[in-house]
Amino acid sequence: MSRTRGDAVELLAQALLRAHGLQDVARNAGYRVGELDLVMRDGGTLVFVEVRYRRSAGHGGGAESIDARKRLRLVRAAHVFLSRHPRWADAPCRFDVVEASGEPPRLQWIRDAFRADD
Repeated sequence: MSRTRGDAVELLAQALLRAHGLQDVARNAGYRVGELDLVMRDGGTLVFVEVRYRRSAGHGGGAESIDARKRLRLVRAAHVFLSRHPRWADAPCRFDVVEASGEPPRLQWIRDAFRADD
């Protein structure tokens, strides 16, 4: 996926989550260990959101492409984020996925898609 396409889909995902009451914390927080597409707040919970775009759902959804290695990178990036933003250190956290497929993209929000200890 091109960077431009990725940015556009991330903005759509961010708008979807805002419409459901989540608030922005950070976008594209990149660290040596990995990148967090979106970090948002859902009440008192910090939400790390992975956005996955597939032109076609024929090869499975975007969430299915998040294997154990990718989950580990996301968890490590979340740890770095928390260490650099101590105000969130004690907040409950979760990992969500927003799948996008098709043209124009259709979005599906998967709350609590995986856990840090999966």
